[in-house]
Amino acid sequence: LMCHPIIRVVAFSIVFASIGLTACSSSDKREPSKLVSVEEKLTVTSIWSTSVGKSEKFVMRPVVAGDYIYTSAGNGLVSKIDILSGKHVWEVKAPTELSSGPGSDGNVVVVGTTKGLVYAFNAQGEKIWEENVGSEVLTEPLVLSGVAVVRTIDNRFFGLDVKTGKRRWSYLRPQAALSLRTSFAMVPVAADAFITGFSGGKLGVIGLTSGNVLWETSLAYPKGFSEIERMTDVAARPSTVGRRLCAVAFQGRIGCGDLNTGNFTWTKDFSSYTGTAQSQEFVFASDEKSHVVAYRADDGVEVWRNETMTWRDVGEPLSVGRLLVMGDKQGYLHFLDQSSGKPVARIRVDSSAISAAPIVASGMLIVQTRSGSLAAYRPN
Repeated sequence: LMCHPIIRVVAFSIVFASIGLTACSSSDKREPSKLVSVEEKLTVTSIWSTSVGKSEKFVMRPVVAGDYIYTSAGNGLVSKIDILSGKHVWEVKAPTELSSGPGSDGNVVVVGTTKGLVYAFNAQGEKIWEENVGSEVLTEPLVLSGVAVVRTIDNRFFGLDVKTGKRRWSYLRPQAALSLRTSFAMVPVAADAFITGFSGGKLGVIGLTSGNVLWETSLAYPKGFSEIERMTDVAARPSTVGRRLCAVAFQGRIGCGDLNTGNFTWTKDFSSYTGTAQSQEFVFASDEKSHVVAYRADDGVEVWRNETMTWRDVGEPLSVGRLLVMGDKQGYLHFLDQSSGKPVARIRVDSSAISAAPIVASGMLIVQTRSGSLAAYRPN
Protein backbone atom coordinates (compact mmCIF):
# COMPACT_ATOMS: atom_id res chain seq x y z
CA LEU A 1 0.00 0.00 0.00
CA MET A 2 1.50 3.31 -1.08
CA CYS A 3 2.00 6.16 1.36
CA HIS A 4 0.04 9.32 0.51
CA PRO A 5 -0.82 12.35 2.67
CA ILE A 6 -4.53 12.11 1.82
CA ILE A 7 -5.00 8.37 2.00
CA ARG A 8 -5.58 6.56 5.27
CA VAL A 9 -7.07 3.15 5.85
CA VAL A 10 -10.17 2.84 8.03
CA ALA A 11 -11.15 -0.55 9.46
CA PHE A 12 -14.72 -1.39 10.45
CA SER A 13 -16.00 -4.41 12.36
CA ILE A 14 -19.09 -5.44 14.29
CA VAL A 15 -17.29 -5.19 17.64
CA PHE A 16 -14.87 -2.34 17.20
CA ALA A 17 -15.32 1.27 16.25
CA SER A 18 -13.43 2.60 13.22
CA ILE A 19 -9.67 2.43 13.58
CA GLY A 20 -7.38 4.66 11.53
CA LEU A 21 -4.23 2.96 10.29
CA THR A 22 -1.59 5.00 8.51
CA ALA A 23 0.11 3.38 5.58
CA CYS A 24 3.31 5.32 6.09
CA SER A 25 6.61 4.57 7.74
CA SER A 26 10.05 6.15 7.68
CA SER A 27 11.21 3.54 5.17
CA ASP A 28 8.41 4.49 2.76
CA LYS A 29 9.62 8.03 2.18
CA ARG A 30 9.58 8.83 -1.52
CA GLU A 31 11.60 11.54 -3.14
CA PRO A 32 9.68 13.41 -5.85
CA SER A 33 11.37 13.41 -9.23
CA LYS A 34 13.13 16.58 -10.29
CA LEU A 35 11.26 18.83 -12.66
CA VAL A 36 12.14 18.26 -16.30
CA SER A 37 12.73 21.24 -18.55
CA VAL A 38 9.67 22.36 -20.50
CA GLU A 39 9.70 23.73 -24.01
CA GLU A 40 7.06 26.38 -23.43
CA LYS A 41 4.44 26.09 -26.15
CA LEU A 42 1.73 27.75 -24.12
CA THR A 43 1.46 31.03 -22.26
CA VAL A 44 -0.42 30.85 -18.96
CA THR A 45 -1.50 34.27 -17.71
CA SER A 46 -2.33 34.92 -14.08
CA ILE A 47 -5.69 36.72 -13.81
CA TRP A 48 -6.18 37.00 -10.06
CA SER A 49 -5.28 35.33 -6.79
CA THR A 50 -6.75 35.43 -3.29
CA SER A 51 -6.65 33.52 -0.01
CA VAL A 52 -9.56 31.37 1.17
CA GLY A 53 -8.02 29.52 4.14
CA LYS A 54 -6.00 26.35 4.56
CA SER A 55 -7.48 22.95 3.76
CA GLU A 56 -5.51 21.42 6.64
CA LYS A 57 -5.44 17.63 6.05
CA PHE A 58 -8.53 17.57 3.83
CA VAL A 59 -9.10 18.04 0.11
CA MET A 60 -11.18 21.16 -0.42
CA ARG A 61 -12.56 21.35 -3.95
CA PRO A 62 -14.11 24.70 -4.94
CA VAL A 63 -17.46 24.69 -6.71
CA VAL A 64 -18.82 27.08 -9.34
CA ALA A 65 -22.48 28.11 -9.32
CA GLY A 66 -23.59 30.93 -11.59
CA ASP A 67 -21.11 33.81 -11.54
CA TYR A 68 -19.51 32.81 -8.26
CA ILE A 69 -17.07 30.34 -6.74
CA TYR A 70 -17.71 28.86 -3.30
CA THR A 71 -14.84 27.57 -1.17
CA SER A 72 -14.32 26.15 2.30
CA ALA A 73 -11.37 25.83 4.67
CA GLY A 74 -10.41 23.56 7.52
CA ASN A 75 -10.85 26.31 10.11
CA GLY A 76 -14.53 26.69 9.16
CA LEU A 77 -14.23 29.59 6.71
CA VAL A 78 -16.74 29.53 3.84
CA SER A 79 -16.26 32.08 1.04
CA LYS A 80 -18.19 33.37 -1.96
CA ILE A 81 -15.88 34.73 -4.68
CA ASP A 82 -16.70 36.69 -7.83
CA ILE A 83 -15.34 34.65 -10.75
CA LEU A 84 -14.22 37.55 -12.94
CA SER A 85 -12.49 39.67 -10.31
CA GLY A 86 -11.55 37.21 -7.55
CA LYS A 87 -13.07 39.59 -5.00
CA HIS A 88 -14.74 38.21 -1.90
CA VAL A 89 -18.50 38.78 -1.91
CA TRP A 90 -18.69 37.42 1.63
CA GLU A 91 -16.89 35.24 4.16
CA VAL A 92 -18.60 33.41 7.00
CA LYS A 93 -17.30 31.16 9.74
CA ALA A 94 -19.02 27.84 10.34
CA PRO A 95 -19.54 27.00 14.04
CA THR A 96 -16.89 24.24 13.89
CA GLU A 97 -13.98 23.14 11.74
CA LEU A 98 -14.82 21.72 8.31
CA SER A 99 -13.70 18.54 6.58
CA SER A 100 -15.37 18.80 3.17
CA GLY A 101 -15.44 21.15 0.25
CA PRO A 102 -18.73 22.94 -0.39
CA GLY A 103 -21.68 21.88 -2.48
CA SER A 104 -23.87 24.60 -3.97
CA ASP A 105 -26.61 25.27 -6.50
CA GLY A 106 -26.07 29.04 -6.29
CA ASN A 107 -28.82 29.49 -3.71
CA VAL A 108 -27.61 27.28 -0.87
CA VAL A 109 -24.07 26.30 0.16
CA VAL A 110 -23.62 23.08 2.18
CA VAL A 111 -20.50 21.90 4.03
CA GLY A 112 -19.66 19.01 6.38
CA THR A 113 -17.48 18.27 9.41
CA THR A 114 -15.62 15.36 11.02
CA LYS A 115 -18.23 15.41 13.81
CA GLY A 116 -21.04 14.60 11.38
CA LEU A 117 -22.50 18.10 11.45
CA VAL A 118 -23.74 19.59 8.19
CA TYR A 119 -24.22 23.35 7.79
CA ALA A 120 -26.13 25.23 5.10
CA PHE A 121 -25.83 28.91 4.19
CA ASN A 122 -27.97 30.97 1.83
CA ALA A 123 -26.70 33.14 -1.04
CA GLN A 124 -26.16 36.02 1.41
CA GLY A 125 -23.94 33.93 3.71
CA GLU A 126 -26.52 33.46 6.47
CA LYS A 127 -26.67 30.04 8.17
CA ILE A 128 -30.14 28.63 7.49
CA TRP A 129 -29.90 25.16 9.04
CA GLU A 130 -27.67 22.47 10.48
CA GLU A 131 -28.15 18.72 10.65
CA ASN A 132 -26.32 15.89 12.40
CA VAL A 133 -25.73 12.87 10.16
CA GLY A 134 -23.83 10.86 12.76
CA SER A 135 -20.31 10.43 11.35
CA GLU A 136 -17.65 12.43 9.55
CA VAL A 137 -18.25 13.96 6.14
CA LEU A 138 -15.19 13.98 3.86
CA THR A 139 -17.06 14.13 0.55
CA GLU A 140 -18.33 17.50 -0.65
CA PRO A 141 -22.16 17.49 -0.61
CA LEU A 142 -24.04 17.44 -3.90
CA VAL A 143 -26.69 20.17 -4.12
CA LEU A 144 -29.11 19.72 -7.00
CA SER A 145 -32.85 19.96 -7.72
CA GLY A 146 -33.75 20.99 -4.18
CA VAL A 147 -31.82 18.15 -2.53
CA ALA A 148 -28.50 18.20 -0.68
CA VAL A 149 -26.93 14.74 -0.78
CA VAL A 150 -24.49 14.11 2.07
CA ARG A 151 -22.23 11.05 2.18
CA THR A 152 -20.55 9.96 5.41
CA ILE A 153 -17.33 8.00 5.88
CA ASP A 154 -19.29 4.88 6.90
CA ASN A 155 -21.06 4.71 3.52
CA ARG A 156 -24.37 6.28 4.51
CA PHE A 157 -26.15 8.66 2.15
CA PHE A 158 -28.69 11.29 3.20
CA GLY A 159 -30.95 13.32 0.94
CA LEU A 160 -31.66 16.55 2.81
CA ASP A 161 -34.12 19.27 1.84
CA VAL A 162 -31.99 22.27 0.86
CA LYS A 163 -34.38 24.76 2.44
CA THR A 164 -34.90 23.06 5.82
CA GLY A 165 -32.26 20.36 6.20
CA LYS A 166 -34.94 17.76 6.92
CA ARG A 167 -34.22 14.23 5.74
CA ARG A 168 -36.09 13.14 2.63
CA TRP A 169 -34.36 9.78 2.38
CA SER A 170 -31.38 7.80 3.60
CA TYR A 171 -29.47 4.88 2.15
CA LEU A 172 -27.09 2.63 4.06
CA ARG A 173 -24.38 0.95 2.02
CA PRO A 174 -22.69 -2.22 3.36
CA GLN A 175 -19.11 -1.40 4.34
CA ALA A 176 -16.07 -3.44 3.33
CA ALA A 177 -13.70 -4.63 6.06
CA LEU A 178 -11.16 -2.01 5.00
CA SER A 179 -11.70 1.15 3.04
CA LEU A 180 -9.87 4.38 2.22
CA ARG A 181 -10.43 7.30 4.56
CA THR A 182 -10.91 9.83 1.82
CA SER A 183 -13.57 11.62 -0.19
CA PHE A 184 -15.72 9.38 -2.40
CA ALA A 185 -16.85 11.70 -5.18
CA MET A 186 -20.49 12.11 -6.23
CA VAL A 187 -21.04 13.32 -9.82
CA PRO A 188 -24.43 14.37 -11.22
CA VAL A 189 -25.32 12.52 -14.42
CA ALA A 190 -28.85 13.91 -14.82
CA ALA A 191 -31.18 16.35 -13.10
CA ASP A 192 -32.33 13.55 -10.81
CA ALA A 193 -29.40 11.12 -10.49
CA PHE A 194 -25.71 10.95 -9.57
CA ILE A 195 -22.94 8.40 -9.93
CA THR A 196 -20.56 7.46 -7.16
CA GLY A 197 -18.05 4.78 -6.28
CA PHE A 198 -18.09 2.31 -3.40
CA SER A 199 -15.62 0.18 -1.52
CA GLY A 200 -15.10 -3.28 -2.96
CA GLY A 201 -14.49 -2.02 -6.51
CA LYS A 202 -18.10 -1.13 -7.28
CA LEU A 203 -19.86 1.98 -8.51
CA GLY A 204 -23.47 2.86 -9.18
CA VAL A 205 -26.09 5.45 -10.01
CA ILE A 206 -28.42 6.68 -7.24
CA GLY A 207 -31.67 8.56 -7.74
CA LEU A 208 -31.51 12.06 -6.33
CA THR A 209 -35.09 12.36 -5.13
CA SER A 210 -35.59 8.76 -3.96
CA GLY A 211 -32.18 7.49 -2.82
CA ASN A 212 -32.77 4.28 -4.78
CA VAL A 213 -29.85 2.59 -6.54
CA LEU A 214 -30.73 2.66 -10.25
CA TRP A 215 -27.88 0.37 -11.27
CA GLU A 216 -24.70 -1.01 -9.77
CA THR A 217 -21.70 -2.64 -11.38
CA SER A 218 -18.23 -3.95 -10.53
CA LEU A 219 -15.17 -2.26 -12.00
CA ALA A 220 -12.60 -4.23 -9.98
CA TYR A 221 -12.57 -7.28 -7.73
CA PRO A 222 -10.71 -7.76 -4.44
CA LYS A 223 -7.67 -10.01 -4.75
CA GLY A 224 -4.86 -11.10 -2.46
CA PHE A 225 -4.70 -12.69 0.98
CA SER A 226 -4.68 -9.87 3.52
CA GLU A 227 -7.49 -7.35 3.95
CA ILE A 228 -5.14 -4.54 2.87
CA GLU A 229 -4.25 -6.41 -0.33
CA ARG A 230 -7.95 -7.03 -1.01
CA MET A 231 -8.94 -3.41 -0.53
CA THR A 232 -10.13 -1.92 -3.82
CA ASP A 233 -12.18 1.27 -3.68
CA VAL A 234 -13.70 3.44 -6.39
CA ALA A 235 -13.12 6.63 -4.44
CA ALA A 236 -11.98 8.95 -7.22
CA ARG A 237 -14.28 11.01 -9.40
CA PRO A 238 -15.76 9.13 -12.39
CA SER A 239 -15.88 11.08 -15.67
CA THR A 240 -18.44 11.15 -18.45
CA VAL A 241 -18.55 12.26 -22.08
CA GLY A 242 -22.04 11.77 -23.45
CA ARG A 243 -23.03 8.20 -22.61
CA ARG A 244 -19.43 7.13 -22.07
CA LEU A 245 -18.47 6.54 -18.45
CA CYS A 246 -14.87 6.06 -17.32
CA ALA A 247 -13.71 5.27 -13.79
CA VAL A 248 -10.73 3.90 -11.88
CA ALA A 249 -10.30 1.93 -8.66
CA PHE A 250 -7.57 2.01 -6.04
CA GLN A 251 -5.67 -1.31 -6.27
CA GLY A 252 -8.01 -2.29 -9.08
CA ARG A 253 -8.75 -1.34 -12.67
CA ILE A 254 -9.46 1.52 -15.02
CA GLY A 255 -12.22 1.14 -17.58
CA CYS A 256 -14.83 2.77 -19.79
CA GLY A 257 -18.36 1.73 -20.64
CA ASP A 258 -22.00 2.75 -20.98
CA LEU A 259 -23.39 5.23 -18.48
CA ASN A 260 -26.96 4.05 -18.93
CA THR A 261 -26.28 0.40 -18.09
CA GLY A 262 -22.97 0.33 -16.21
CA ASN A 263 -21.56 -2.24 -18.63
CA PHE A 264 -17.83 -1.74 -19.18
CA THR A 265 -16.51 -2.08 -22.74
CA TRP A 266 -12.95 -2.56 -21.53
CA THR A 267 -10.90 -2.59 -18.33
CA LYS A 268 -7.17 -2.59 -17.56
CA ASP A 269 -5.28 -3.30 -14.35
CA PHE A 270 -4.56 0.06 -12.74
CA SER A 271 -4.53 1.73 -9.34
CA SER A 272 -5.40 5.34 -8.67
CA TYR A 273 -7.07 7.54 -6.07
CA THR A 274 -7.07 10.69 -8.24
CA GLY A 275 -9.67 9.83 -10.87
CA THR A 276 -10.05 10.02 -14.63
CA ALA A 277 -10.43 12.81 -17.16
CA GLN A 278 -11.72 12.43 -20.69
CA SER A 279 -11.54 14.04 -24.11
CA GLN A 280 -13.55 12.87 -27.11
CA GLU A 281 -10.79 10.37 -27.95
CA PHE A 282 -8.90 9.55 -24.77
CA VAL A 283 -9.23 8.82 -21.08
CA PHE A 284 -6.43 9.96 -18.76
CA ALA A 285 -5.37 8.90 -15.28
CA SER A 286 -2.31 8.94 -13.02
CA ASP A 287 -1.34 5.93 -10.93
CA GLU A 288 0.06 5.78 -7.39
CA LYS A 289 3.55 6.59 -8.65
CA SER A 290 2.23 9.67 -10.50
CA HIS A 291 2.80 8.07 -13.89
CA VAL A 292 0.25 9.66 -16.21
CA VAL A 293 -1.31 7.41 -18.83
CA ALA A 294 -3.60 8.02 -21.82
CA TYR A 295 -5.80 5.25 -23.21
CA ARG A 296 -8.04 5.27 -26.25
CA ALA A 297 -11.44 5.64 -24.68
CA ASP A 298 -13.18 3.35 -27.16
CA ASP A 299 -11.00 0.24 -26.73
CA GLY A 300 -8.45 0.86 -23.94
CA VAL A 301 -5.33 0.81 -26.12
CA GLU A 302 -2.51 2.69 -24.35
CA VAL A 303 -1.53 5.78 -26.36
CA TRP A 304 1.22 7.29 -24.22
CA ARG A 305 2.73 7.20 -20.74
CA ASN A 306 4.49 10.09 -18.97
CA GLU A 307 6.78 9.01 -16.11
CA THR A 308 8.55 12.34 -15.59
CA MET A 309 6.51 13.26 -12.48
CA THR A 310 7.22 10.12 -10.44
CA TRP A 311 6.32 10.50 -6.74
CA ARG A 312 5.22 14.10 -7.20
CA ASP A 313 1.73 13.08 -5.98
CA VAL A 314 -0.07 14.65 -8.89
CA GLY A 315 -3.70 15.44 -8.14
CA GLU A 316 -6.96 14.95 -9.96
CA PRO A 317 -6.61 15.64 -13.72
CA LEU A 318 -8.63 18.02 -15.87
CA SER A 319 -9.11 17.66 -19.62
CA VAL A 320 -9.71 21.00 -21.31
CA GLY A 321 -9.31 21.73 -25.00
CA ARG A 322 -6.14 19.98 -26.15
CA LEU A 323 -4.61 20.10 -22.68
CA LEU A 324 -4.40 17.81 -19.68
CA VAL A 325 -3.89 19.84 -16.49
CA MET A 326 -3.00 18.63 -12.99
CA GLY A 327 -1.25 19.94 -9.91
CA ASP A 328 1.35 18.30 -7.67
CA LYS A 329 2.33 18.29 -4.01
CA GLN A 330 4.81 21.16 -4.41
CA GLY A 331 2.24 23.57 -5.84
CA TYR A 332 3.13 23.24 -9.51
CA LEU A 333 0.45 23.13 -12.17
CA HIS A 334 1.45 20.93 -15.12
CA PHE A 335 0.07 21.31 -18.64
CA LEU A 336 0.46 18.29 -20.94
CA ASP A 337 -0.37 17.90 -24.60
CA GLN A 338 -3.23 15.40 -24.84
CA SER A 339 -1.99 13.74 -28.01
CA SER A 340 1.59 13.09 -26.85
CA GLY A 341 1.72 13.53 -23.07
CA LYS A 342 4.60 15.97 -23.40
CA PRO A 343 4.66 18.99 -21.07
CA VAL A 344 3.89 22.29 -22.82
CA ALA A 345 3.79 24.63 -19.81
CA ARG A 346 4.25 24.72 -16.05
CA ILE A 347 3.48 27.34 -13.41
CA ARG A 348 3.72 27.41 -9.64
CA VAL A 349 0.71 28.55 -7.64
CA ASP A 350 2.41 28.32 -4.24
CA SER A 351 4.50 25.74 -2.37
CA SER A 352 1.61 23.55 -1.12
CA ALA A 353 -0.17 20.61 -2.72
CA ILE A 354 -2.84 20.93 -5.41
CA SER A 355 -4.98 17.84 -4.84
CA ALA A 356 -8.33 18.73 -6.38
CA ALA A 357 -8.66 19.16 -10.14
CA PRO A 358 -8.65 22.70 -11.51
CA ILE A 359 -12.10 23.83 -12.61
CA VAL A 360 -13.07 25.77 -15.73
CA ALA A 361 -15.12 28.94 -15.40
CA SER A 362 -15.51 31.96 -17.69
CA GLY A 363 -12.60 30.87 -19.87
CA MET A 364 -10.27 30.55 -16.86
CA LEU A 365 -8.74 27.73 -14.85
CA ILE A 366 -9.46 28.06 -11.14
CA VAL A 367 -7.11 26.29 -8.72
CA GLN A 368 -7.24 25.88 -4.93
CA THR A 369 -4.15 24.77 -3.00
CA ARG A 370 -3.88 23.09 0.38
CA SER A 371 -2.47 26.28 1.96
CA GLY A 372 -5.49 28.28 0.80
CA SER A 373 -4.50 30.02 -2.41
CA LEU A 374 -7.36 30.36 -4.88
CA ALA A 375 -6.00 31.48 -8.24
CA ALA A 376 -7.35 32.03 -11.76
CA TYR A 377 -5.28 31.54 -14.92
CA ARG A 378 -5.94 31.85 -18.63
CA PRO A 379 -3.95 29.62 -21.02
CA ASN A 380 -3.21 31.23 -24.38
